[in-house]
This record gives sequence, C-alpha cells and structure tokens, in this order.
Amino acid sequence: MKIGVYYNAEQVEREVAVGLAERIQSSGCGAVLFSDVNEVKGVDRLIVLGGDGTMLRAAKRTSELGIPLVGVNFGRLGFLTEFERDGAEDAVSLAVNGGEIAVRSMLEVNLNGVTTHCLNECAVLHGVSPEHANRVARFSVAIDGSGAGEFHGDGLIVCTPTGSTAYSLSAGGSILTPDCSAFLLTPVCAFSMRSRPIVFPDSSTLTISLVDRNLLLYGDGVFLGEVKAEDVLTVKRSPRTARFLTRSKAEYFRRLTEKIN
Repeated sequence: MKIGVYYNAEQVEREVAVGLAERIQSSGCGAVLFSDVNEVKGVDRLIVLGGDGTMLRAAKRTSELGIPLVGVNFGRLGFLTEFERDGAEDAVSLAVNGGEIAVRSMLEVNLNGVTTHCLNECAVLHGVSPEHANRVARFSVAIDGSGAGEFHGDGLIVCTPTGSTAYSLSAGGSILTPDCSAFLLTPVCAFSMRSRPIVFPDSSTLTISLVDRNLLLYGDGVFLGEVKAEDVLTVKRSPRTARFLTRSKAEYFRRLTEKIN
C-alpha cells in the first residue's frame, strides 16, 4: 500500500512532512510527498497537513481519484481535519491501519457549460466596488424548473451538509448532519423577513437567475467568474464524493461541539 502526504508549504515545514513519510515507511508502506495538490496521484490514502482551505483543495482533487484522506490541522479552525497537529502520528496509524470511511456529498456547479465541483458551497455575491456598495441584489430561484421565489440581499449560498457549518452558518443557515440527503439555500443579509434558508432534496437541480445586475460566483472560496443576467447557473449534486478516513463517524459531533462552541 502507498500513502501520500500532502502539505501546505505556507503552513507546514517540509521536515514535518518528511518525518511522517519516514513513519509511514517504517510501518511497511510506501510514502510519497506532495506540496502541489494537482500532483496528487498514485496513492491509496492521503494524509493532508494544513487548515480547512488545504482540506478543501485536497478533497476536490481526491474526489476525482477516489482516494480517502485524513487531515491534520495546522490552520486556525480545522473543522474538516480529524487530528490536531500534536496528533499527526495518530493520523499515520489511521492511514496505515484503516478506519471508517465518511462519504461526503459535493456540488456540481455549472455556469454557461463550465463545470466545477465543490465540497462546501457555492456563493453568488455582489462585489465591493463603489458601484455595488449599498445596493441590494435580486435573485430568481427555481428548483427542478418550478419557481422558488425571488430573493433580495447581498447574495445566495448553496451548501452541502459539510458546508452547512461554514459560510452558510455564519449567514444564519441551519446545520445539516453529513448523512442528510439534502442541500441548503441560504440568503446572505436578506432584505426581506420571508427570505429564510431553505432545505431541499439533493436530487434536485437548482437554477439561479439574476434579475438586475452582474454578480460574482465563488466555489469553496475560490473565484469562479462573473455571473450576468443572461447567464445560466445551475447547481446539483455532483457524481463525485469526498471520502474521509475517520476514527468514528461519531467524531463529527465531538468536533462540532469543540469547534463551533
């Protein structure tokens, strides 16, 4: 078995990753180091050293390859990581010996035929330039072709259960446990009292249209492009999934209590 170690070079010294690779090799497995997520391939499991942003990049890459990953937090919050930095050797043991696999759903976001895949969320937001300041954006939303209404505010977030504890939560959205077969639509700074988060089945296709002006599209915090009034933006469940190695699926609630509180 071959185990990869992907580390964020801006947060983690190479010597730390090398030390973990040596531990992997002493356990009888092959080890490969990666500092560029796009180079990750040819391994059976992947240890990720970094914060939640690093985990999101790794999850997007490994979802293409079907590689389970386990994270060690070298960032601030580390909600997506299984271990804190002092538990890096435990991450090696988990990667070598195996554990439960938590399968997380992802979003497929399509803007005018260009598709990307997101683990947490996609967000349509107005910019911060002077012409956008203090202007309320208007969105028309349809779910499976049926109108779900018009929303007024600073933006809209569509998130997975994994992403319900990220940007959506800070915007007032509910928490969805990872095993929910649902997505959450959360308005950002809604201008209407009726604009509340909506939970809908992840078998649905959501179409977002802009009523009056151009906005910006982000996926897992990465800028994806500008959305214009005539554009077609659809969001649905991705055929890809992110696979996380975990000591126990009940660890989710421990991390939820520790990180959110």
